[in-house]
Amino acid sequence: MTAWTSGAERVSGRKSGRAASKLPAAVPIVIEQLSPVVDAGRYAPKRVSGDTCVVGAAIFRDGHDILAARVRYLPAGTREWQTVPMLYDYASDRWSAEFPLNAVGNWAFTVDAWTDVFGTWRRGARAKLEAGQDIQLELLEAAEMMERTARRMRFGVGRRHLTSTAHAVRNDALSVEERVTKAFESQVEELMRANWSPPDLTSLPAPLPLRVDAPRAAFAAWYEFFPRSTAAEPGEHGTFRDAERVLPRIAELGFDVVYLPPIHPIGNEFRKGRNNTTVAEPGDVGSPWAIGSDAGGHDAVAPELGSLEDFERFVQHANGLGLQVALDFALQCAPDHPWVKEHPDWFVVRPDGSIQYAENPPKKYQDIYPLNFWCDDREALWQACLNLLLFWIERGVTTFRVDNPHTKPFQFWEWAIAEVHARYPDIVFLSEAFTRPNKLLTLAKLGFTQSYTYFTWKNTSAEIHQFMGEFSTPDVLEYYRGNFFANTPDILHEYLQSGGRAAFRVRLLLAGTLSPVYGIYSGFELSENVPVREGSEEYMDSEKYQLRSRNFNDPAVLDADILRLNEMRRAQPALQRADNLTFHHSENPQILWFSKRANEGEGNLLVAVNLDPAAPQESTVHVPLYQLGIGADEPYQVEDLLTGTVYSWRGERSFVRLDPAVEPGHVFRVLI
Repeated sequence: MTAWTSGAERVSGRKSGRAASKLPAAVPIVIEQLSPVVDAGRYAPKRVSGDTCVVGAAIFRDGHDILAARVRYLPAGTREWQTVPMLYDYASDRWSAEFPLNAVGNWAFTVDAWTDVFGTWRRGARAKLEAGQDIQLELLEAAEMMERTARRMRFGVGRRHLTSTAHAVRNDALSVEERVTKAFESQVEELMRANWSPPDLTSLPAPLPLRVDAPRAAFAAWYEFFPRSTAAEPGEHGTFRDAERVLPRIAELGFDVVYLPPIHPIGNEFRKGRNNTTVAEPGDVGSPWAIGSDAGGHDAVAPELGSLEDFERFVQHANGLGLQVALDFALQCAPDHPWVKEHPDWFVVRPDGSIQYAENPPKKYQDIYPLNFWCDDREALWQACLNLLLFWIERGVTTFRVDNPHTKPFQFWEWAIAEVHARYPDIVFLSEAFTRPNKLLTLAKLGFTQSYTYFTWKNTSAEIHQFMGEFSTPDVLEYYRGNFFANTPDILHEYLQSGGRAAFRVRLLLAGTLSPVYGIYSGFELSENVPVREGSEEYMDSEKYQLRSRNFNDPAVLDADILRLNEMRRAQPALQRADNLTFHHSENPQILWFSKRANEGEGNLLVAVNLDPAAPQESTVHVPLYQLGIGADEPYQVEDLLTGTVYSWRGERSFVRLDPAVEPGHVFRVLI
């Protein structure tokens, strides 16, 4: 992005034998290579409150005059622009400034630059003085600048001081030394810098956007469960009251967010049976994603779960335990959803008058009708969908996991999220966009706070390197935050199916250390790993279609691993950032070896994970001594935060051995 001086006049040459073409506009100052910026300002970079925004730019002009620059920024919820000066770094040839982000919402900033005429004068005059040359004319130039500036100032001490100084600088009855001393006063320099009106002031064509979210948008541990499976007696349908009783365990394990699949009435027409059979048997509870029945639509709760008041009580109880509630937002309807009768034109109507159901041949989903977001009555449809978000926010929901957003118009999501954030700036939106990278990243750009990722399918060292390399570049991290779910109700990867309990421990450790935002779906801690059939990623007896009773008192439960991981994440700032990951060389690819850099004064971390859940693996790993500030032959110690064991190392090459039956990995804190 390049900025041009506003209001610059075009000039034309003298006429000769033919008409002269117009010369280009006078634009002496260039502002480019701006950061942070996404797609030339089309979308907003993301930060969290408590961060500092660092603005950088390349700023230059022809010639050798000194430049000055500043950042102007508009905090969320205010109308008053604030200013901070930019500083020039000779080594990088860039200008930078920073300002604190102390409010959640939409910010804006811009960059101004101009020629520092008085500073340029000071430099030239000083050089002539040091060379023993006459500076009479230079002193007159300084006096003119002071007088011009003083005339633009309000009456007061500053104006009087500049005026009197200009008079003294012009006074040839004084010695040159006295006049120079007056001209070079620090107070004069400050007054000139603050009040000079530069004729070549150059600004960006328009302010740039900046999105500031609550800290939980960038660092959180999620836990997904189905309230209907929380009844004390197996086989009974759970309620919100039952679900309240499982919240203390989730909070004690260190989770920050509890995510509920759709809680709305489930359709009766074409209801799915157990294991996704197309015909439901009596008593089958159906899929929560087939939303709507005679009991209501998206603004109602399933009667089996309780009432709206019960849900609000559940939210309050969760909040009291330090848990935020995330609700699934799935914009699709069962055939008996009220909207189907009230607004059939909101759906795709086929030539025979029937409504198009969802399908992915050969699969058919007769229990779900997709919405037609480009119908003739789309304004009413879009508003109705927005009203649903506002309805649940007013009942305490602070986070939405959005189902398949890539199958709805990008324009809708950009509009709806902006409308929500205008009213409730701290709401988090998680995009369930298991789709091609361009779509996934575009959804992140246009407003989604977090994104599901391909992490679940990345299990080898090469796959993890490639995936993290693609989605951890500085440009991508300006707007994308990956939420690393280790499993979901839809995804039971073959790695977990075949690797047993050790595989679950490996994936848990990877999810919680590679990303500051991660999650698990209930049953993960019990290493549930039986697919509905070979080659499928669907669970046998999937909770999407039936109730599941679980015994979390099982001795093999992974609660100790989860608690230890979440405590470590909260204690180690290096695990709370996404921009500090570097992979390092491991001589055995079964041992993944990477670092998470910390800020100055905090602990740098080195992480080794055995990716083979079936056998012990060992490797020589290469320690990034230079990055850690350790000399080539300097002894140092590392503490394994998972076990408390301290090791003494020396040099770049160190040895690790990991038995998956004992420990899936090491998280070393470097002690210097």
